[in-house]
Amino acid sequence: MTTTRAVETSDGRTLLVHEAGDPAGPIVVYQHGTPSDGRLYEPWVEDAKRRGIRLVGYDRPGYGGSTRHPGRRVVDAARDVETIVGALGGGWFATWGISGGAPHALACAATLPGEVVAAASLAAPVPYGSEGIDWLAGMGEGNVAEFGAALEGEAALRPMLERMRAEALAASPEQLREELASILSPVDFAVFSGGLAEFLDATLGGGLGPSVDGWLDDDLAFVADWGFELGPLAAPTLLVQGGHDLMVPPAHFRWLVDHVPNGEVRFEEDEGHLTLYEHVVPAVHEWLLRFF
Repeated sequence: MTTTRAVETSDGRTLLVHEAGDPAGPIVVYQHGTPSDGRLYEPWVEDAKRRGIRLVGYDRPGYGGSTRHPGRRVVDAARDVETIVGALGGGWFATWGISGGAPHALACAATLPGEVVAAASLAAPVPYGSEGIDWLAGMGEGNVAEFGAALEGEAALRPMLERMRAEALAASPEQLREELASILSPVDFAVFSGGLAEFLDATLGGGLGPSVDGWLDDDLAFVADWGFELGPLAAPTLLVQGGHDLMVPPAHFRWLVDHVPNGEVRFEEDEGHLTLYEHVVPAVHEWLLRFF
């Protein structure tokens, strides 16, 4: 069973926290994708129970039940996670993030060396403007349009996201899959069904129900200065990527491999983007537990 609680930050914001698994186990913090909320997928919860993990998710600012933090940078997630873990009793913790959550997991690995035992980054984009990569190359049509608007700023991005939000909230899981078809490789299109489709649909509804602000602030943060440097990270870090990913193409992964030289690398040739949600999380949990 998943429980939720509100955690207050030092600047007066509220973060909605989701917790499941073994309450006596080591804390593993999940950082959700974009757009979404921090609820936990039941297969991950069952895996956490079997492994004795205290699995924790949270809604990033502006999503779901968490207060907006206008102008936030990627690095600001580390302070929020530190606050959450402190409210849960403190101590060492691990973290993993997928898609839009992956840069936030990397921020924890880079800036909380006394607290993070290990971090995993699944399908992470790299900082916009990084040398040696055409950031938009290989992305599906929908992502190219979205991040093109993000580069123009909030005035261009907000109306686009408001339209996309309205369509997403009105869609069934099956309709949502069709709406996202331009950024779904065949393996991702195939896995977008059943329990995973219901989970993704629920996270969209939960994250975007109150407003589009979390999505907007995520996109603006991704194309701005992240607030930390990628290089040899303080905590052991696992880099995971699917070969059939149209949301975050493998070129981003190759750039990360070159710029995080102490990262452990797993390139899953047959996986996509959404298939990582379904297929690789148990292996990620197993890897993270090695460091407690």
